[in-house]
Formats: sequence, structure tokens, C-alpha cells
Amino acid sequence: MVQARMSSKRLPGKVLQPIEGKSMIWHVLKRAAAARSVSGVILATSTAGEDRGLRSVARDAGADCFFGDLEDVLDRFYHAAEHAGAEAAVRITGDCPLLDPEIVDACVDLFLKRGADYASNAIERTYPDGLDVEVVSMGALERAWKEAELASEREHVLPYVWKHPELFKLAHLKQAQDQSAMRWTVDSPADLEFVRAIYAELKPKLAFGMHEVLSVLYRRPELAKLNAGAQINEGYQKSLREDRAFRRNP
Repeated sequence: MVQARMSSKRLPGKVLQPIEGKSMIWHVLKRAAAARSVSGVILATSTAGEDRGLRSVARDAGADCFFGDLEDVLDRFYHAAEHAGAEAAVRITGDCPLLDPEIVDACVDLFLKRGADYASNAIERTYPDGLDVEVVSMGALERAWKEAELASEREHVLPYVWKHPELFKLAHLKQAQDQSAMRWTVDSPADLEFVRAIYAELKPKLAFGMHEVLSVLYRRPELAKLNAGAQINEGYQKSLREDRAFRRNP
């Protein structure tokens, strides 16, 4: 499930920004669908009027579309998974157009082999920011939906799960080389410029993965300077600073 909305606070409308002739969210949906471990892809967006138009983008990418609460993203994500009859859900954010399907598969494989409630490469970070994958069992997701109370836990969906290892069995996907300082997500115009430069280097091949991107950066290290200096997980850190008890809609 790919979550996205038009009203991003840092770069409004970013999910429809063009990259090589297609919108950013189209690329994310197609990349998610390329993972062999997923049975289907859902764009989980909001009921806000400006998000209704994302249905046609999802259709063009061959994905389903689910509309839910704008602010309570955990509620939206849970009901989308419930609607799909999922036993487990893979969470991807719509600002990751360099998502690697092989890393999605590796995270799902780890989740299954460990019998985990939650598996991710985004908590104990070794992968570039922008390749984040979270896998959660329906049981763990439902418990988080029922019990999470902080606004940061509702907006960012799964912190309640990974913050409670005494309640849930966690598994962390890590690689030998720590590349977590690399920034491949899109939160600013500079990030978008970086991603467009990577796509331009690798076209017409659009089904590239992490190693192809690293090869580009090896040949052209100056590209990494386009969005250097941005904070990792800036949105989540901002939510923590502003945390409050979340009031659910009646």
C-alpha cells in the first residue's frame, strides 16, 4: 500500500510532479507492483477533494485506490488493508520514486522467515533514505489502530508498533555497508531535481534499482550535492516536536 496526498506540507502537490513523462506517484506505484512478493498495490489517499483526482493516476498505473481520513493516516491505512482482505501489508510512501522492488522482496522475505509482526529497513538504517519499506501483520496493524494515541503515531502509521518491542516481534533488514546518509526521497525542489537527474541518466530503462543508482553516483558524484544537507526523517521529527493526544473523529 502506497500512501500519498496532494497537501504535502513541505512540497504541496509533489506526488504529481513529472519525472520522465509520468507523475512521481505513478513511478512509485509501478515500482511497488514490480515486487514479486506483493499480491496487489493500493494507493491509500484521502477523501479531500484535491486527492480525488489521484484515482485516475492509480488506474493508469494498474493499482487500486482507497480513500480515507486525511490526518489519521493510520486509520486510512488500516481500513485500506481491511478492505483488501490483507493478511499483512507493505507500507510505502508516495515520495520514494527510487523505490527498489528487490528491497521490498527482501523485507517481506525477512518478515516471513522470522515470523515477525513487523519488519523494516527504516528503523535501524543502513539503506539510503527513500528506499524505506515496512511490513506489518494485520494483527499488529489492528492493535496499533486501536491503541495508538499520539498524533505522530496516527500520522506516521506504524511508530506504535516499532516503539513497543515488548508487544510485537520486530525484524530489521540491514546491509553490510551503511549508506543511510544518502538522501533519495522527495521533500523539496532540490530532492526532485536529484531524482530527475538520476532518471535522466538511466533512461530509457525505468526498472532500475539501488545498484544502478549507486553506479550513476559513482560516475557522477556531483549529483549527490544537489540535495545535500537535508535532515533524515524531517517530517517525523517535526511531528514528535508537535506531539499531542490525537482526537479521533466520532
